[in-house]
Amino acid sequence: MDPVFYIMAILGCADNGSACSQQRVEPIRYESAAACEAAVPDALMRNTDVSYPVIAAACQQRGGIRSAESVATTDSDA
Repeated sequence: MDPVFYIMAILGCADNGSACSQQRVEPIRYESAAACEAAVPDALMRNTDVSYPVIAAACQQRGGIRSAESVATTDSDA
């Protein structure tokens, strides 16, 4: 089994936060879901150039045998 790590995908979403599509992936690997989620606010601030009304970040598990995802969003006009 491969070691488990987390990556953060940056998503562009419609006004209501739905219909999201992945725009890029942050170049950092996180050792835990908590570490990834703690980095979400800074990552959202770094990615305000995404041309969508709402920007979201999704922490995704890689490696190992399970898959997990959590999503946080921000309004890009803020």
